[in-house]
Amino acid sequence: DFLFKFLVIGNAGTGKSCLLHQFIENKFKDDSNHTIGVEFGSKIINVGGKYVKLQIWDTAGQERFRSVTRSYYRGAAGALLVYDITSRETYNALTNWLTDARMLASQNIVIILCGNKKDLDADREVTFLEASRFAQENELMFLETSALTGENVEEAFVQCARKILNKIESGELDPERMGSGIQYGDAALRQLRSPRRAQAQSAQECGC
Repeated sequence: DFLFKFLVIGNAGTGKSCLLHQFIENKFKDDSNHTIGVEFGSKIINVGGKYVKLQIWDTAGQERFRSVTRSYYRGAAGALLVYDITSRETYNALTNWLTDARMLASQNIVIILCGNKKDLDADREVTFLEASRFAQENELMFLETSALTGENVEEAFVQCARKILNKIESGELDPERMGSGIQYGDAALRQLRSPRRAQAQSAQECGC
């Protein structure tokens, strides 16, 4: 029904590639090296009866790739902003990543903050409360995830996609606008912005 362009951003070593791999392959990526430039993955998910294909660009967190990765921000509809709960340094860098995303992608980009490596709770340097306050202040959704166990990984992508769909339905996001990061998969869905119950009904009745 829709295609959304997503980004995965944050410092190097926070587990961004592992999150993407866990989401797409449902398994942990054992031999993860630092991403060079940008990697890509895609997956179709069902969000409230609508099928959404996520095109996900996993960006390198290292400073030397910053100029390359920035060019991929344009036209992104959603982003996972990732830090490592065991590393205060990755948390402190969030403001810079956030500024980049809102400046280079779009003011309306839907962002979910992911505190990754939840399985390493014993080594935690950033509390849940502190990160959740940061998310609130910056109008972000927030989850703690574990690319190792898979906890909340799918949920992060689904929540982000659901919020984008809600914004399309409320008219806050216009898929027709250049650089929205959203494409229609089906022309009939252009009427989604004046949603009809019948459409929603038939979507729910689908047995697949």
